[in-house]
Amino acid sequence: MVETGTTLTEAVWRERQRAHEARVAVWTDPHQARRSLGEKHPVFDFLFDYYSFRPSWLKRWHPGVGVTLEGAGAREFLRWPGYRESVDGGVTVEAADFPERRRETLVWLREMLTGTRDRPAFFGCFGLHEWAMVYRQSAEEVRHNAWPLRFPPEELARIVEGQPVCCSHYDAFRFFTEPARALNKLQPTRPETARFEQRGCLHANMDLYKWAFKFAPFTPSELVADCFALAREIREIDMRASPYDLRALGFEPVRIETAEGRAEYERHQRGFAARGEPLRERLLAVCGQLLAGSIGPRG
Repeated sequence: MVETGTTLTEAVWRERQRAHEARVAVWTDPHQARRSLGEKHPVFDFLFDYYSFRPSWLKRWHPGVGVTLEGAGAREFLRWPGYRESVDGGVTVEAADFPERRRETLVWLREMLTGTRDRPAFFGCFGLHEWAMVYRQSAEEVRHNAWPLRFPPEELARIVEGQPVCCSHYDAFRFFTEPARALNKLQPTRPETARFEQRGCLHANMDLYKWAFKFAPFTPSELVADCFALAREIREIDMRASPYDLRALGFEPVRIETAEGRAEYERHQRGFAARGEPLRERLLAVCGQLLAGSIGPRG
């Protein structure tokens, strides 16, 4: 929900700030504790390392574009880029202050999100992208080589070769091993990302988090956190369906090498696609508000 023109009293926005920080701490505190001990997590580290949004940034609450914060405490937000004092004496982030240099990216994102929404969803990839990332690779080259694979190399290769590989997501495809790329039905490229993206893809729905935080503080932090929550659940299924054996961490495999496992994966995939739809619409609303406001007069 985009709250254009909303004014929040200090009591109200402080409560929202506290609620956001408490919600996010459940995710960020364990990650930071592991980091302090030098420990790695093959599932959840991805959400902070690959996406490169620091835990402290995720914890930071922002009301979003067009919301005015009242009270003396609101002045603390003026230290962050994008905030200004409103004519009524509050503090706000205005669409007119969205950087012009980022407008082209915003236009691209709106087109990409709209295309992803409108394009038919595909539910037949069955998570083979993680398998393609270790296909015919030496043990030393495997990304999470601290964790065992569920099959020896030749059996793993047989499983990959025995199913159609049809990954539409460039940022997954680019990590395929060289021999695995030739097996993929699609050959997405970076410039063609928007043309291939579709809402049945786990990574397309996981990336809603990336698109949400990229435009902070103009994106409401509640929307960023909602996208992170979905991304975290998707990441878990993504790795449970992978060739890695993560049972020692409590992750039972989704055995996509079997018909039952593929059906289970598809059920999760369809559920994530449905949950991603309202988040995508909320992001599109933010894009629309920023594009409409950024072409107006600047004060």
